Amino acid sequence: MIFIENDGITHPKVNLALEEYAMRNFSPDTDYLLFYINEPSIIIGRNQNTLEEINQDYITRNNIHVVRRVSGGGAVYHDLGNLNFSFITTHDIKNVNNFKKFTAPVIKVLQQLGLNAELKGRNDIQVDEKKISGTAQFTNGKRMISHGTLLFNTNLGEVANALNVKMSKIQSKGHKSVRSRVANITEFLNAPMDMNTFKSLLLKGLNDESEPFEHYRLTPEEWTKVHQLKDEKYDNWDWNYGHSPRFNIQRTKRFSIGEIDLRVFVEKGYIMDFKVYGDFFGAEPVEDFENILLNARYDQDEIIERLKDTDVKKYFGDVDKEELITLIYGEDEDSDI
Repeated sequence: MIFIENDGITHPKVNLALEEYAMRNFSPDTDYLLFYINEPSIIIGRNQNTLEEINQDYITRNNIHVVRRVSGGGAVYHDLGNLNFSFITTHDIKNVNNFKKFTAPVIKVLQQLGLNAELKGRNDIQVDEKKISGTAQFTNGKRMISHGTLLFNTNLGEVANALNVKMSKIQSKGHKSVRSRVANITEFLNAPMDMNTFKSLLLKGLNDESEPFEHYRLTPEEWTKVHQLKDEKYDNWDWNYGHSPRFNIQRTKRFSIGEIDLRVFVEKGYIMDFKVYGDFFGAEPVEDFENILLNARYDQDEIIERLKDTDVKKYFGDVDKEELITLIYGEDEDSDI
């Protein structure tokens, strides 16, 4: 495995561009590891509706970055007390949404530091029922990014201030508030430790799990291409926020794989606009699923027919097709068609 040096950059748009550039352009036969720390920022999941996830007034007043990542899952808060790790590997269908596999070496290092760390739920690392890490994945069919956060010494009060956390998510976790569910790693350490020491220990622990790491620094030409990707994609308002579609039906349900939030615009009985939001994880772009139902009659039989050959698990994870169709079409008191 090769460890990619990010030269101490803390701008989230540059770091996310670096991560994506490495996945798409570095050697397809080599595994890579990347660490990065971001300035205060909200990192939005690929399938989320940004404006409904964030407290825009607070973010504007406090100059917090808002950036969409390529992977699914929910919105997370980053600051200089949060360490992000990213494994960039060859695509393997057995590893898609296999959070246990890629978090295992991280959890082992945390346990060596004296933490009672374990993977809980879909994709969280917890210590004594407190979340210290969230993880996510992205694959383009050839290469994969498996990445996560580690709350080392972050300002946890900002999580609630900057995010609009939905009650359905809080209730599904069985807790009263975001602050009660999360904790910093420093709270569980037996002795004080700074971020640089923690990062070094984590890297050493991960290094001990495999062959000795090589360290790689990007060339000036590669950095130019990373910044070009940042300028063209991660600086783009349409990527980070996107348009809010017109809709006259909204249907939302929390499944075991996460929340699915549908916005459907039906005109004269036909689906003219269809948008799917949520914090689910899928291997294929959800936009492809949306296109299947465009211009279909808003009729249960036609929706079933349109989706009869569609493997919905590719887009949403382990969700039942019949339950999904029921969500798309069914009695809805808030519908106005």
